[in-house]
Amino acid sequence: MKLFERLEGFVLDRMSRNKVPGLSIAVVKNGSIIYSRGFGFRDYERGLPALPSTVYGIGSITKSFTSLSIMILSEEGRLSIDDYVDSYIPLDIRPGGERIKIWHLMSHTSGIPALAYAEAYIRSAVGEENATWIPISSYEDMLTFLSDAGSWAVAKPGERYFYLNEGYVLLGMIISKVSGMRYEEFVRKRILEPLGMRRSYFAKEEVERDSDVATPYAIDREGRLVKTPFPYGITSDGGLLSNCIDMARYISMLINRGRLNGTEIVSSKSIEEMEKIRITYPYTQFPGEGYGFGLRIIPSFLGRKLVGHGGSVLVHTAYMGYLPEERLGVIVLENSSGYLPANIGMYALALALGRDPEKELQFIRFEKTLERLAGVYETYRSTTRVRIEKRGSILYMISAGKYTGYEIPLIPDKIGENEHEFFVVDMGRRIPVTFREFQGGVEMIYERYRYIKTSPAVRF
Repeated sequence: MKLFERLEGFVLDRMSRNKVPGLSIAVVKNGSIIYSRGFGFRDYERGLPALPSTVYGIGSITKSFTSLSIMILSEEGRLSIDDYVDSYIPLDIRPGGERIKIWHLMSHTSGIPALAYAEAYIRSAVGEENATWIPISSYEDMLTFLSDAGSWAVAKPGERYFYLNEGYVLLGMIISKVSGMRYEEFVRKRILEPLGMRRSYFAKEEVERDSDVATPYAIDREGRLVKTPFPYGITSDGGLLSNCIDMARYISMLINRGRLNGTEIVSSKSIEEMEKIRITYPYTQFPGEGYGFGLRIIPSFLGRKLVGHGGSVLVHTAYMGYLPEERLGVIVLENSSGYLPANIGMYALALALGRDPEKELQFIRFEKTLERLAGVYETYRSTTRVRIEKRGSILYMISAGKYTGYEIPLIPDKIGENEHEFFVVDMGRRIPVTFREFQGGVEMIYERYRYIKTSPAVRF
C-alpha cells in the first residue's frame, strides 16, 4: 500500500543501521490484514528471505496468552484472579507478611523484583560468555529456585511494579493444575486451534518440521551477526513461536473483544479487564503508561488508547500493539535484538492513523536527533578532535590517543528543535554540553571549547 511506503524506508534504514538480518510485519484493520511484508533474511547464510509467514519467537507476548488462559478459567468458575497463589501451588512467599494473589502475578505486582532466571537461561542457551547456568526445566525446578525469593521482596503485593518472569511461570503452573493439562496444551486447545493459528508452536520438534522459520542471530560487540541456538525451554513467560499471519488473527480477536469469525475465546468483559491499568510504571515513555494483565497500556498514543506487549529472547524480538477504538493493530517480528520492534510498530500505527511519526513520536525525534549529532568534531584549526558516537540511546564523547583518551557518556537534558542540552559528570561536577544545529552543520560547546562537526561518525 502507498500508505506504508514511508514505513518501508524507515524499516530498511533501521535494519541497516542496527544490523537486523530479518524482519516481518503485518498491519490489521477491522479483522483483515491491510499490509504485510518481510524484509531481509530469515536465514542470512542460505540467502532465504523473511516472509510475512516466517515463524519467530514472540518472547513475552506469550504473557498475554497466559493471562488470557487465566481469564478463561476464571469465567468457567475454576479459579478467581483474587485467589491466593499458595492455594494452588506450594509457594511459601509472603512479601511484607501478605499472601500473593493470582492477579498480582498477572500484573507484575507481587512485590518481588526480577530474579533474572530467564535472562540467565537465555544467555546460557545462546552461548553467551560468563553466563550463569540455571538448569530450570520444570515447575518443580522453578519452585526450588524460588525457595529463598521471599527474602528478596521489597514491597507488599499490589504496591509496586516489578516485571517478574518467574511469576508468569507460576501462572503456567496454576493453569496446568486447574485445567488438568499441560500449559502448552491448554493454550493450543483453547486459543491457538480455535483461532486457526496453525503455525504457532511451543516445541522444538514442531518448529523443526516447519521450513519457514527465522534463524536466530546474536550481534556481537564488533557488530557481527552470529548464528546461535534458539533458547527452547521457556514456557508460559515467553516460549511461544508464531508468525505475522497467525498473530494478526490473535490481535483481531483481542480487538473484537474475545471473538473471531463467530468463535468466542473469552467474553468482552475479560478482555476489558486485561486492558485495565493495574499499576503505573515507575519509568514511562508516555504519560500514565501502565500494566494490566499480560498487556502494556498507553492511555494516550496520539490521542488513542494503545494496548500491546513486547517480547525478546535475545535472538528473536517482537512487538504486538493495537488501538481498540480504531480496530487497528500491528505485529512486528525480528530475528535479532538489533532494533526495538516496538518503535517500528508504533511508527506503522502512526502512519495508519494519517499522522507523521517523524514529527509526532518523541522517541523517533530523539533517536534521529542523536544520529544527526554523531560524528567527528574539531576545535579551531583542528587543534583538538573528538568523536561523538551513538550507542543505543546514549551519546558518548570519545577521545582516542596513544597516551591520553576518554569515553564520557552525554546525558540528555533537553532535546529542542535546533538546540539540544546534555551534561557530563566529572568529579561530582555537572558540566553542560550544548549542541546547536545550523544550516549545513552542527556545533558543540563543551567546557571551554567550541567544536564543529567535520564528518560523520567514523573512527579515527
